Amino acid sequence: MYTLLNTINSPADLKKLKQDKLLILADEIREFLLETVSKTGGHLASNLGCVELTLALHYCFNSPDDSIIWDVGHQAYTHKIITGRRDKFITQRQYHGISGFPKRSESMHDAFGAGHSSTSISAGLGMAVAHGLKEEASKVIAVIGDGSLTGGIAFEALNQAGHLHKNLIVVLNDNEMSISKNVGALSTFISRKLTGSYYRGLKKEMQGLLKNIPAIGGNILHFARKAENSLKGFLTPGTLFEALGFEYIGPVQGHDLPQLIEIMQNVRALEGPVLVHVMTTKGKGYQPAEKTPDKFHGVGPFDVKTGKVIAGKPGAQSYTGIFGETMVKLAAEDKKIIAITAAMPDGTGLTPFAKAYPDRFFDVGIAEQHALTFAAGMATEGFRPVAAIYSTFVQRAYDQVFHDICLQKLPVTLALDRAGLVGDDGPTHHGVFDLSYLRHLPEMTVMAPKDENELQHMLKTAIYSDRPIALRYPRGAGYGVAMDESLQAIPIGVGEQLAEGGDLTLVAIGSTVYPAMEAAELLKEKGIRATVINARFVKPLDRNLILAAAGRTGCIITVEENAMQGGFGSAVLELLADEAAGIRVKRIGVPDRYIEQGSQAQLRQDLRLDAAGIAQTAAEFLGKNDSSRTGPGACRT
Repeated sequence: MYTLLNTINSPADLKKLKQDKLLILADEIREFLLETVSKTGGHLASNLGCVELTLALHYCFNSPDDSIIWDVGHQAYTHKIITGRRDKFITQRQYHGISGFPKRSESMHDAFGAGHSSTSISAGLGMAVAHGLKEEASKVIAVIGDGSLTGGIAFEALNQAGHLHKNLIVVLNDNEMSISKNVGALSTFISRKLTGSYYRGLKKEMQGLLKNIPAIGGNILHFARKAENSLKGFLTPGTLFEALGFEYIGPVQGHDLPQLIEIMQNVRALEGPVLVHVMTTKGKGYQPAEKTPDKFHGVGPFDVKTGKVIAGKPGAQSYTGIFGETMVKLAAEDKKIIAITAAMPDGTGLTPFAKAYPDRFFDVGIAEQHALTFAAGMATEGFRPVAAIYSTFVQRAYDQVFHDICLQKLPVTLALDRAGLVGDDGPTHHGVFDLSYLRHLPEMTVMAPKDENELQHMLKTAIYSDRPIALRYPRGAGYGVAMDESLQAIPIGVGEQLAEGGDLTLVAIGSTVYPAMEAAELLKEKGIRATVINARFVKPLDRNLILAAAGRTGCIITVEENAMQGGFGSAVLELLADEAAGIRVKRIGVPDRYIEQGSQAQLRQDLRLDAAGIAQTAAEFLGKNDSSRTGPGACRT
């Protein structure tokens, strides 16, 4: 079926092919991508768009001696397929399978790990400087998408790269910008000629000749450079990059493989920082993805013939959907409510808000730091900004949470979607650190709902609390509980007791509350009766509720979908230590290691965060062979 692709096990195999065969290979790779991603899900549109670019890079450069760095990793599927992972590709993003992102431990061809955006140029510059210090002639190529270029770190890196003038090649994979066909063709023609060896040799000779002309040579050379830059600036959008010290090449048609190879071969011989601007089409070769690339950016399993996503069993609405609906509902009543996101309007559920209130919706691009300081600025003027950002991405803006929000006591709501274990995207995307990195900040309130109904009440609580609040909630569907029509604020720092028993206290937060309730039912079968508390708040804790329950049972098990270091369980431990309560404590949470990809259910089972795991841990904590004991004595001292 894949006549050529099945022969490619490394970039060395690729180089054996003639260029006309590469065109056939590109078609086979697209067919292979559709076949596999339609079964596993993944990032499809961007990967379909950079097949030719990937082939040209590996054809002209020598990985792993030359380092090819893929920003984010949304473009790296073809790279993975032709670097020895074709047979394992069906396992990408699956439990115990290969990662959906570049991963250094997975292949020597993955020069730098990724998962979050905008890092490739910084990493590439670091490698280029290191190569120079080691007197190595190998090349460094950073491939970055136009979306990732909205991240501030990318421009910080471009600025330093131009200053250091090291041999770094940046490939800008631009699949959004629209350029006139004629201008693009003319600019590409000029770029090919300006990077060719004949032109470069002639240019150096002319520069040397002009410099040696007495009195007027320097002025003529300066005028010639200005004329060249004016011509290129008129025909191309590269003025910004040249101002940063880069040699700008492009725009280049990203699906013309022979042309790409010619330009990459020419660029390989250039010295100093170079930026190659490549125009590609998202979803190239697959009409449904070309037509609606946003729907095929990150997609679940789908039917290739129709392009329709294969729906799972109908179930409860997602937390993300409830959040978006509640934002629209609250904003209808209050014109000061503002919604902010960082390039994720669909992913955070804010698209309905953007349509209903476009003047109060702001997508700042992949710029989480800016998003939070922007929100803080609006808060100073009396508005009530809600910044909806995935938990894992708020990690990039810790200093802004500290300095610009908490220190100034500004009422900004952080809506942390995808908190906890997110599943198939793996360790770069699990939101399992937010409780730890937020709860120690003065003025910050941290809370998490047990279900989707509590989420909508907590959102109103956060918006009208007049303080910084982080509201974290999980990926996926809720429990299908009844939804209250009228929203009420929850008293800050007040939890709720859901069940009472004298043998053990289970204190859970957020997504672990219902599993804790189920675990309590399982423990009854062992003769163990547990008090179950929905803490609601990680900070401030409901001290009275937790201490009273601990006093009755003599022992506590905390349950959280967060790193145990500094998380919710640590907060309870601190409370008990401060009160000298002498209570035995067992914590269940994410251990001190990065958690790989897999379904949420599988990962929760592995970490004992499901009902069965919580019940088993509790039984072991109390002593499996002594479950008949009741009261505080059930907790052994």
